[in-house]
Amino acid sequence: MAHINESVVSEFVLLGLSNSWDLQLFLFAVFSMVYVASVLGNLLIIVIISSDSHLNSSMYFLLSNLSFIDICQSNFATPKMLVDFFVENKTISFEGCMAQIFLLHSFVGSEMMLLVAMASDRFIAICKPLRYSTIMNRRLCIIFVSISWAVGILHSVSHLAFTVGLPFCGPNEVDSFFCDLPLVIELACMDTYEMEIMTLTNSGLISLGCFLALMISYAIILITVWRRSSGGSSKALSTLTAHIIVVILFFGPCIYFYIWPFSRLSVDKFLSVFYTVCTPMLNPIIYSLRNEDVKSAIRRLRNRHLNWKN
Repeated sequence: MAHINESVVSEFVLLGLSNSWDLQLFLFAVFSMVYVASVLGNLLIIVIISSDSHLNSSMYFLLSNLSFIDICQSNFATPKMLVDFFVENKTISFEGCMAQIFLLHSFVGSEMMLLVAMASDRFIAICKPLRYSTIMNRRLCIIFVSISWAVGILHSVSHLAFTVGLPFCGPNEVDSFFCDLPLVIELACMDTYEMEIMTLTNSGLISLGCFLALMISYAIILITVWRRSSGGSSKALSTLTAHIIVVILFFGPCIYFYIWPFSRLSVDKFLSVFYTVCTPMLNPIIYSLRNEDVKSAIRRLRNRHLNWKN
């Protein structure tokens, strides 16, 4: 765009979550624990899956990659937010702001596609069990993961290509704890209506489309499972329930933000916190508490560690 030379804003001011010192201390304590639990929990899942031969199926390969994306998502903005609780002037450079936008949309786009891949894995496992090991081989899983990252990065670049060239010539206060794309676009010194429509189309409709596709897929799988009455079906139903919970909690805030991206309410900040800080913790909590294979692998890892110490 021709506007790029008009930009004079070199940094943005992040207004954060609250101006109350007491509340900031409380939020720091809470989010520090959530952050540590999220990173360690997802690291534990990766270690368990990579070290336990019982978890060498396609589902767990995809799950370990989901944990890796969640670790990345935990680190794109949360560490800075924790530091900013003790900083009066919460600023971020223009380049840092663009980097946050790029990283967030790369990780979110990748996770969306990976969740679709995990739904495909469950669909094949339950609806075509005899052909599962043949279809869902390691090569196909690597292709799924590669496509997920490629789509996420392309999705992010499509946003960034237009945002970097916007003229930022004065207002620089972002009413959040990170550079949220709709809030940054609003600061541009031009009519941003077309940009708002592009953001809505690129993120909102894609999110909604993926969510609906996932829900339809899981509905078909659930119908198949309910027609069976074996113990294997009960185990499959438990696994599916965990997947569906993750999908709903992941896509809910995402769809909300990008269906109404430029109409902000006071509760939106806390939904942003849930989406960026708390969502990455859901993966280890839900999968470890609901999945018997993962819990058994954790016990085996603990026993090996105790035996090694003895």
